[in-house]
Parts: sequence; C-alpha cells; structure tokens
Amino acid sequence: ARSTQLVVCITHPAARSPQPAARSWLFASRTPQRPPIFNLVKPRTTFLIGGVLVMGTAGYLMASSIKDTAVFYLTPQELHAKTVTDPTFYETGVKVGARVVPGSIVRDPGGMQMTFDVTDGAQTYKVAYRGIAPDTFTDGVDVVLEGRLQRDGVFRATTVLAKCASRYENAPEKYRDTPGYKDETGATGQGA
Repeated sequence: ARSTQLVVCITHPAARSPQPAARSWLFASRTPQRPPIFNLVKPRTTFLIGGVLVMGTAGYLMASSIKDTAVFYLTPQELHAKTVTDPTFYETGVKVGARVVPGSIVRDPGGMQMTFDVTDGAQTYKVAYRGIAPDTFTDGVDVVLEGRLQRDGVFRATTVLAKCASRYENAPEKYRDTPGYKDETGATGQGA
C-alpha cells in the first residue's frame, strides 16, 4: 500500500505579502496624479470655477436660442418705419397689433380665406389670412397678427388673435331668441 503524507505549510501573514517597495511600485501606476496646476488651487475653487463655466455655457445657449426665435411685436406704423430703414425686414416673422378697419373684411365663399385692413390710426395694411377666424373677429376689433409683410405691401398672416373685451356685456339682441340663452333674470329664450 501506498502512504500519502500531507504537508501543511503555515507561514506568518507578513511573510506572504509583497515587500513594501514592491507594493508601492504595483500601485504607483493606479494612483491618479493631479496635474501640477491643480496642486496650486484648492478643490473647492476648482469646483466653483467648473460651476461658473457650466452656468455660463447654459446662459449663453439660452440667450442665443431666445434671440433666434424672438418675434417682434409692432404697430403698423412701427412696421412701416422698420421696412423703410431696413428693406431686409420684409419677409421677417413679426407680430402686429392693430385694429380691423370697419367694413374691410372680405371672406371667400369657402370661408377659409379672407382679407381685411388693419390700422393703428397712422398706417394701414391689407392682410391676407387663410384659416378659421376667431369667434370674436369682427369689424373694429383689436387683433394681434403673426406673419410676414410681403414686398407688395400685403401682410400674410399665419395667426389671427382677436382681443376680447375687458368686461363682459349682455349678448346682442339677435342672440336672445337662441335656444339655451339665459338673461340676468334666468328667463330662457324660445325653445329652451
């Protein structure tokens, strides 16, 4: 029969670890080295400088995007003055606030296109609009138009907003017989 011997080698833990010189050589490449400039600056200062750079970049991007997407809000007289002094202002997206000239609204039979005149009392422009007009759009109402002034003097509106009255008034007489109409006393119109 064969005999087997088990040899157990017990060594002290300090004897199993590498020498201190070898250990520092092993970990020297893994220890991150700070660039020399950062040895002169405290970590808090580095953090603050980084924060200022990030905030400055974000502010610049916001300001430049607002400038690119900004839309001018002008009166017809201001729009006329802009186009006289700067002919490249034609075809620029603008918002114009004015009043619809009474009797100037002309609707096409299809109802989707209309032309009308707007004025601020000093300058008048013809407006061409394709779309559904707001319910409050009538003669003499204040409007805000968004669009572009063409070189032929016609303002091509892409959006028409009619300003509402600053206070509520009674419905016109022609609506009082509409089914569902109620006046201040609670009386309803015919058919309600």
